[in-house]
Amino acid sequence: MRALLSPLGWLYGGATALRNRAFDVGLLSSHTLALPSISVGNLTVGGTGKTPVAAWLVERLQAAGARPAVVLRGYGADEVLVHQRLNPGIPVIANPDRVEGTRQAREAGANVVVLDDAFQHRRARRDVDMVLLSADRSGPVRSLPAGPWREPLESLARAHVVAVTRKHASLLRAKELLASARRFAPNAEGVVIHLMMDAVVPVAGGAPSPVASLFGELVLAVSGVGDPRAFHGQLRESGALVTGKAYADHHPFTARDAEDIARAAGSRLRPVCTLKDAVKLGPLWPAQAPPLWYLSQRADVEIGGGAIQAVVEDLAARGRSI
Repeated sequence: MRALLSPLGWLYGGATALRNRAFDVGLLSSHTLALPSISVGNLTVGGTGKTPVAAWLVERLQAAGARPAVVLRGYGADEVLVHQRLNPGIPVIANPDRVEGTRQAREAGANVVVLDDAFQHRRARRDVDMVLLSADRSGPVRSLPAGPWREPLESLARAHVVAVTRKHASLLRAKELLASARRFAPNAEGVVIHLMMDAVVPVAGGAPSPVASLFGELVLAVSGVGDPRAFHGQLRESGALVTGKAYADHHPFTARDAEDIARAAGSRLRPVCTLKDAVKLGPLWPAQAPPLWYLSQRADVEIGGGAIQAVVEDLAARGRSI
């Protein structure tokens, strides 16, 4: 199948290169945004932790005195719902046109925006481009649809911050990937972010349990994310005995899916999903089934914390001047 799709991947890669060149030389125009902005993007389809990193940046901007908003395409209702869960009260604007979305954010009272997944949206001229690479993902660089890559590594030259995220991968692996990536972006800041397991939270509400409570438990890992293997690896790292049930990224769960998952878990397995899945599965979960849980995460900057804080403080200062 990959061999059959390879010619399409070459066409996709060529079209992407031509489009980027058109922006570089001014044949396609970019537009100044209505607010100071940071884009959190990547080079691949899913699996790098864009949404949790973007939500974490919102927290840091708030702590620095800014009034942030999130602007995103809104592909799949899960992204909007996750941001609303992680940062209640923060404006979340779903608009494929990030230029217009930023204007809406300003009207909503924000003075700085975090653009979730906008690295390829070059029409919007943002102040800071943070590009994420996953240390949990491996394999050759193949363009869509033959592989998961939207752009080649050479595109990192446009980045201001290259951030390697890791869930199950080692810090050594993350450092090696960062060193390799920075060859394509020698002027960018380098960062490593550990997306750590924080707690196991009941989707229906109630007190979270520590991750240590999973040790020795039989867990049904439910995921509709870009890289389910990293999620499964985290759960195994906690000592859980994991059986995986993976769906496509942004899977639109139905009541039938929820019933199937509850049946697969039965009385023996604890069903645990990601927050991205919990916001969709929660309202559909059968009342008579055992509780559904999700694994919450927190971002820990292991390398480059000072660089990230400087970016946050600069954006907050720009916002205060509006």
